[in-house]
Amino acid sequence: MQRTQPVYLDNAATTPVDPRVLEAMLPYLKGDFGNPASGAHVYGQTAARAVEQAREQVAALLNADKTEIAWTSGATESNNLAIKGAAFAHGKRKKHLVTVATEHKAVLDTMHWLETQGFAVTVIEPESNGLILLSKFAAALRNDTVLASVMLVNNEIGVIQDIAALGHICRQRGVLLHVDAAQATGKLPIDVASLPVDLMSLTAHKTYGPKGIGALYVRRNVAVECQMHGGGHERGLRSGTLPTHQIVGMGECFRLAQTALATEVPRIRAQRDRLWAALRDIDGVQLNGDFAARVAHNLNISVRRCDLPLSVVTDISISSASACIAGQASHVIAALGGELSATVMRVTLGRFNTDAEIDFAAQYLRGKITACRAQSNAMQRESRVIHPVT
Repeated sequence: MQRTQPVYLDNAATTPVDPRVLEAMLPYLKGDFGNPASGAHVYGQTAARAVEQAREQVAALLNADKTEIAWTSGATESNNLAIKGAAFAHGKRKKHLVTVATEHKAVLDTMHWLETQGFAVTVIEPESNGLILLSKFAAALRNDTVLASVMLVNNEIGVIQDIAALGHICRQRGVLLHVDAAQATGKLPIDVASLPVDLMSLTAHKTYGPKGIGALYVRRNVAVECQMHGGGHERGLRSGTLPTHQIVGMGECFRLAQTALATEVPRIRAQRDRLWAALRDIDGVQLNGDFAARVAHNLNISVRRCDLPLSVVTDISISSASACIAGQASHVIAALGGELSATVMRVTLGRFNTDAEIDFAAQYLRGKITACRAQSNAMQRESRVIHPVT
């Protein structure tokens, strides 16, 4: 039976804005529309207070100090600012960077650009489960390594890297560690007071907040060279008029994420596990990435010997890879040694998915995959038939 609206299961691409977040934002699109930098009058002062309150809310989710939070337009800008900013701040004596083959394109492409500027980059290949060996990471660091960049949670397969151990290695070797945490906020606890992390990229729209706003955590005394010049906003780290309403939205969605973490994650994990239980016994289905070291909402599977375009999967909304590389083969699956001819499905659950939706999705996907497998088997049998020569 055709649904009027597909079940939305692409929360790793973006999440719907929580109604409570929208409510918090609206005043700053109406009467409280002032520029936070206009401190001479009440409009600007009201906006500035809202910006600082949001900065405190974002910092609270990380257990950071609010002075360590700088606003950006999103995780892509944060990644660029962290990697380029650290590279150029220390580039006279250190010219080497390290990252992982499964990183987001905003990291990989930034690293490749820095190679054109005279830097050397080592890209570590992960194991087949998506995790990186500590020994391989340590071996990649050199005396002239300025920074390593490793995602906390992979945006496609959802695996969680051991950032604490990686950071400890970096500390011992005098290397800065940047972490893309866009997919981690609200999914697992983050404590930069204990984690040996120097720079962390954040965004709102993966955590039920608005698009177009993000932040970069910069640990105190870590040098980062500004990449966007102008009015010297954000303590000189990033110039540009601050979008008060979006910043307020990010602060509120991070506040809600912190309060909901303990109850939301177990509920979503139970839904995800029920979905996986309904699919795992289908011939040709395999899980991509480690299952234990994975965020609760992510299920990434490959269906071998099956051509199932996601355009025909109309009653649920899922993706095959990162939204940023739509239409291309997944570099993440390739790095795991996966079969690129297989149909890859990234199913990511969220705050507003109901048990009934998950049960529907399980039955619907099972039907689609089973039909695809049957068609593939029939075609294989047909290809083995020896036709007489006439």
